[in-house]
Amino acid sequence: MAWEFRKLGPGENIAVEAADDPFAPPKWAPPVWHMPEGLVLLVNALRGLLALVVFCVRNIIPVSLAGGLAWLGHSYGWPVPVGLVILAGAGLGAWYVADRASFLRWVGWPVRSRWRLVRVYRRDWQPVMVTAGLSRTHKRREYLPAIVKVRCGPTTDRVLVRMLKGQAPDAWEAVAANLAHGFGASLCRVRSGDRPGRVWLEFVRKDALATPVPALPLVDAAEVDLSGVPVGRCEDGSPWRLRLLGTHVLIAGATGAGKGSVLWSVVRAVLPLMPAGLVEVWAIDPKRMELSFGRALFERYGRYSSDPDGGMVALLEDAAADMNARAERFAGVTRSFAPSHEHPFRIIIVDELAFLTAYCPSKDLRRRAESALAILTSQGRSVGYCVIGAQQDARKEVNNLRNLFPTRIALRLDEDEQVDMVLGDGSRDRGAFADQISPVPEIGAGVGFVRLETSPDPVRVRAAYVSDDDIRHMVALGVGESGEAA
Repeated sequence: MAWEFRKLGPGENIAVEAADDPFAPPKWAPPVWHMPEGLVLLVNALRGLLALVVFCVRNIIPVSLAGGLAWLGHSYGWPVPVGLVILAGAGLGAWYVADRASFLRWVGWPVRSRWRLVRVYRRDWQPVMVTAGLSRTHKRREYLPAIVKVRCGPTTDRVLVRMLKGQAPDAWEAVAANLAHGFGASLCRVRSGDRPGRVWLEFVRKDALATPVPALPLVDAAEVDLSGVPVGRCEDGSPWRLRLLGTHVLIAGATGAGKGSVLWSVVRAVLPLMPAGLVEVWAIDPKRMELSFGRALFERYGRYSSDPDGGMVALLEDAAADMNARAERFAGVTRSFAPSHEHPFRIIIVDELAFLTAYCPSKDLRRRAESALAILTSQGRSVGYCVIGAQQDARKEVNNLRNLFPTRIALRLDEDEQVDMVLGDGSRDRGAFADQISPVPEIGAGVGFVRLETSPDPVRVRAAYVSDDDIRHMVALGVGESGEAA
């Protein structure tokens, strides 16, 4: 009996019996292949050997250690490797007690990274990729993105992934929530990789900013760096340093979002330079509530105004006039600014910026305020002027000077569209969920997102909480130092 074989889909009946009658219907039957038992055992043995080699290569360090201890136990008796294990454990314990930071850096986090790579990400990688729609099937063969490495920290896991050919980071950003739930994280953010074709996945396991950050300690004047003053903490535990020299800062956040925490943290950071005459703070306080606590400090080392009948606008116009005079003097002399007693660095703090640009009853005062702010924000950076504005509403209709603020901070916002209004297009897709920050003050006040100069990706931060007692101490310290100097 003769047989014909045709290449059809797997699992289908592909064998048909040849018949002499051309009009007879075909009789389909599955082919049966008989393989020798020895060949089957040989193939399975080769597969097992290959899997063992791959496992040893992937876990070269623990396999080498286990092999070395087994050889010592076989050659010299088992008390030898047991004693070595006890000595190694004691040494690691002493290292942990003496210098916990270096122990975690060189031992703790690498071990945890390896453990989570094997037990969390590699184990669940295939089903999560398929469910999230990031895998592809071609000619009945499944293609998956590959894990390159995992780096664990106190609160986050960073997974470097090699994407499939033709994939873009946008596809991963669209399914960030799927990835977070798939790997048991509270949040997943997609970051640019170390080279084209790769992305970092940041899985947040624990909120490192859930508790308020106390007011940062005061430092000596020589330690203050205006190119990056500490005002809080980043999500990875590092200090949040806010640039003041050569930029302007816009703070947007709903009521109770913690704008005052950012403002007072800035004042606290530059306080050591104020009695020295190197920094002046000019404060505009339409609410007469937030900045009024430091009125004596501002009037001693700058200016203060809460007058809605033209006093606040006059302060802005005076600042613009002084800035123009300074620019005229510096023209052709220097291109970089350095604070001095003659020309101090001036910080113009405007609380409730929208009152001057949109809500002020007088149309003439609104026009004058916008004109002065436009002059300061467009020309003041190079001559030692920094405008820090805080507002609740992020819409362009409220503040059409928004794009003149290079540094923008998004605290808790009411709507998701406002995130891109403040930080720029695509910021929310990159993980800046400012609209999801908790409204509970103990949890969300001062928490926000900012774009640092070193990266286009938004960074989650929390400003230090400067209490009323801290402000009173700052005022007493500043005024007291001024009195002693006098």
